[in-house]
This record gives sequence, structure tokens and C-alpha cells, in this order.
Amino acid sequence: MRISISTILSVSVIAMLFSCSGSESKIQNQEHWIQLFNGKDLSGWDIKFSGLEINENYKNTFKVEDGILKVDYSEYETFDKKYAHLYYEKPYSHYRLRIEYRFVGEQLPGGEVWENFNSGVMLHSQSAQEQQLNQDFPASIELQFLGEVEGEKRTNGNLASPGTHVYAEGVLHKNHMLYSTYKAPAGEKWVNIEAIVLGDSIVHHVVEGDTALTYTKPHIGGWEKRGDRKRPWVDDLSWFVQNEGKSLKEGYIALQAESHGVQFRKIELLDLSDRFK
Repeated sequence: MRISISTILSVSVIAMLFSCSGSESKIQNQEHWIQLFNGKDLSGWDIKFSGLEINENYKNTFKVEDGILKVDYSEYETFDKKYAHLYYEKPYSHYRLRIEYRFVGEQLPGGEVWENFNSGVMLHSQSAQEQQLNQDFPASIELQFLGEVEGEKRTNGNLASPGTHVYAEGVLHKNHMLYSTYKAPAGEKWVNIEAIVLGDSIVHHVVEGDTALTYTKPHIGGWEKRGDRKRPWVDDLSWFVQNEGKSLKEGYIALQAESHGVQFRKIELLDLSDRFK
């Protein structure tokens, strides 16, 4: 059974934060959403490609055109493992993050099969500056975006957890993926997706106003599982070993680029940090 966004806010946020205030409608009138994407350029964002220095925008992958932030592969011939992330400049701990996105076109040749119609936003992430030169993914909890692929049973709003573990229904979850029950959308449809992140206590993934997934206690762990990958996603494990078990109380927000074109027309955040002081 899915739970609506209004129910989540009532239980997870409203009751905790505003027990002494007025109605929910009064609270909403006081909300101040920060526009992380200004609709004009990449101001306030850092770029990090695996294998490249910070803010080298390889083949103009990240661009803004007509008020749309784009992950664009028009100048590529093949993906060549150019994993990349676009990091907002400021870390956050307690917040609501709302994004409108859509996939466009076909997957770039050279991408992995699982990267088709696949992207996401990394939450409580390492910063761009903390990344190793050849690190494919930051330690983070990823709100995964998936689109429909014929012949596959896919869900949207999943959790991918590079270098992290969480608890799900009170049980430590060590697998890289934790799947939602929300069916992945077809085609180039715009999708509304939201993360409600309350420090290191609880995280909700919300798709089109419905709860897709909930988990708790994100922390560093499970850093390197090579699986079928021909090379590790990070070379040096020392940072992960040193920080094993560390709770993720805050971190950066990073948009993912991994071989399929994505567009964003809204990226906004409601900072809840002051309500937890």
C-alpha cells in the first residue's frame, strides 16, 4: 500500500516539528523553497567526472538550454566509462528535495545494459572535492530514476547505495539495491520525484506524490563489491575503511550522468535544519 505525501509529512515532519503551531495549511504558507537550479546556468554546481579534475565539463555533458538543465551526450561517440555527477555547492542535513526530470533519446553506445533509462540523485553524498580522481560514484544514498525497458520488470524511486548501508523495516540492508513498488514510467514523460531526508534518522522516496520507499539510519559500509564489473568503482578504499559505520547526518546533493540523456526543469529544496536545532 502506498502512502501519500501529505500523510508522510503529517507523520514524519509535521507532528515532529510543528506540534505547537497551527494547521498544516499555515505551515505550507510559511515554506520557503530554495531553487537549486536557477534556470539559466550551472551557477552553484560543481562537476566531477571519473578520471578528470573537478569542473572539467567533458564534451559539454552538462548544459542549460531554454531553461532546462541537460545531461547531454550529443558530442559523444561512445560512453567510455565517463561516469559523472553534478554537485550542489552546499551540504544539507534535514530537507525536502523536489525534482522534475525526464529521460530523452536513446542510451549512448558503450553504456552498461543496466544504465539504460537509468539516472538518479545522490543524497548525503561526498563532495566533488572529496572524490578520488578515478572514483565512479560518491559514497551516498541514491534516489534512483528508472524508466521502462521492454521485457524488464522495473520500478522507480529505488535506493542504490554506493559505499553505504541502511536499515529497512528495522533490519540492516547490505545489498546494493533496495527496490520500491512504484512502476517505472514509459517514454519521455516528465516525472515528479521527491526525497524527504531527516538527517541520519529516516529517508522517504516519493514518486508522483506517493511513497515509493522508506529506510532509516544511512551509514558508511559495503564499499567495494566488484561483482561483474571489469574494474572497481573506486581505487583506494582507505577512506571507506576509516569511516566504516559512520552515520550520514548530512552531505551533498548530486545529479547523476551514466550514459542516458536526462533533462531537469525543476530542482528545489525546503531546508528543515533550523527546525531540528
